[in-house]
Amino acid sequence: MGLKEFLTEWHDPSARLLVHTSGSTGQPKPLWVEKWRMEASARITCQFLGLKADDTALLCLPLDYIAGKMMVVRALTCGLRLVSVEPSGHPLASVTEPVSFAAMIPLQVYNSLRVEAERRRLMRIDHLIIGGGAVDDDLARELKDFPNAVWSTYGMTETLSHIALRRLSGPEASQWYTPFPSVSVSLNVDGCLVIDAPQVCQETLTTNDIAEMADGRFRIIGRRDNVVCSGGIKIQIEEVERRLHGRTEAPLLITKRPDQRLGQALVLLTTSQEAADELRRLCAQVLPRYWQPRDYLVVDRLPLTPTGKPARGEAERMAVMAGG
Repeated sequence: MGLKEFLTEWHDPSARLLVHTSGSTGQPKPLWVEKWRMEASARITCQFLGLKADDTALLCLPLDYIAGKMMVVRALTCGLRLVSVEPSGHPLASVTEPVSFAAMIPLQVYNSLRVEAERRRLMRIDHLIIGGGAVDDDLARELKDFPNAVWSTYGMTETLSHIALRRLSGPEASQWYTPFPSVSVSLNVDGCLVIDAPQVCQETLTTNDIAEMADGRFRIIGRRDNVVCSGGIKIQIEEVERRLHGRTEAPLLITKRPDQRLGQALVLLTTSQEAADELRRLCAQVLPRYWQPRDYLVVDRLPLTPTGKPARGEAERMAVMAGG
């Protein structure tokens, strides 16, 4: 979808707009949302960040998903000046003017940090929010000393983008998300995050995200559906990935498959036999014995959603097919 097409939809008489979920755990799902709730979400973000009319907002995300749509809605609702570039892995390659506000996925930030001119432009963005996937520890360390405000977002399509932010840069950098003032969060009996955000979501939303809470803030441990029960041991897929990512540059993704003896087994996906051999040695060194992947599967590409998240459903299907 292009910007002109989205603006036509936004200004038509309908009170609702069709959006689609990211598809990180399966096929993207259609969702009808009220435009007034999108406007409310836009105002909440702009007020929290102190954005004002005529500040420059950079649109560098696809308009097929909520993150891109909400950048346009924030500009329309709060009077921001929108600068649009074609979505790509290097969104700052051609942007030379000062930018007050931008939203990117982790891959775009990572790529921008590798090119000196783009890195300098990234550092000049007053408020940079990063969503659509987890910000790993290595990326967070690269951003910690940035002079500008860099944030990791927490949210989903159902909450019309983010409902909480955590600071990645400066002395306020933290692993804990702070919900917006109009948002209440709690944990259910399974330890999953429950969100009450009446301005952006009509119903209380129970997520599949296992979290910890302290002083009204929360930290995400991983997805409930990414818990693997292997030989009676519960293993969180994201925690295995975190242990490995900080020690290797080899591409990897952890998934699972059924196992006759263990019930479920961990499978590691990577993109070359050389990487698989390196990762096998690394896993033996840094992971507990019962966290060791049963298989190291070489694939043409790691399955990702269009917004850069691991496509967990597709990864599991790969592992199941390879396991026969």
